Amino acid sequence: MGSACRGSPTLRNFAVPKLREGDVAVRTHRFQTEHRIVLSQTGKERMSTIHKTFIALMALAGSLAIVTAAHATNVTATGTVSGSTLSLSTSATPSFTANLDSGDSTQTYTVPMSIQDTRGTGVGWNLTVTSTTFTTGTNNLSTSASSLTGVTSSCTSGTCTNPVNSQTYPIAVPAAATAPAAVKFFNTSANNGMGKFTITPTIGVTVPQNAFAGSYTSTVTVAVVTGP
Repeated sequence: MGSACRGSPTLRNFAVPKLREGDVAVRTHRFQTEHRIVLSQTGKERMSTIHKTFIALMALAGSLAIVTAAHATNVTATGTVSGSTLSLSTSATPSFTANLDSGDSTQTYTVPMSIQDTRGTGVGWNLTVTSTTFTTGTNNLSTSASSLTGVTSSCTSGTCTNPVNSQTYPIAVPAAATAPAAVKFFNTSANNGMGKFTITPTIGVTVPQNAFAGSYTSTVTVAVVTGP
């Protein structure tokens, strides 16, 4: 009975070491220390991010403060604009020819003239005309021979406010041995006709076939007058 069967394993008892209280404490302490290290590293990263964000916000606030600190002010600019010229000039030497063999005829000539209104008042202006009778020696054409048939206007330089003309045509050109009172043949309303212009009237002269042959002359007087 006391003998064991051959081939059967022999069971032995091993002593289980007892865990000392100190060992548990050490292992627990190590775990807590490692855990604290992990927490500490994560906190540093968060603090770094917060620090960077704070710096960025402070920089933005500084730039906004600079913009807010800018000041605006107004200045008054002044300028003086003046003018005084209302003038008329012309270098025209108009002429016409008529052939009595062709019968009664109406011949024309033009008188281009320079008009300048740089007064800066906008009061307008008008043009007038008168004349002496066409004469050759002791022979004359009729005092009603001349008639102004139309006028053209163009701006010659710079910026212009074109004339607004209210005259209708034809307009009889006064004539006599001594030039009679002038008549208006072109005008511009207020606030127009400001600048420099070329004004060109066309004048027709009626020559009857029974006129005396010769070289006729007439003094034509044109003028610019303030107001429409």
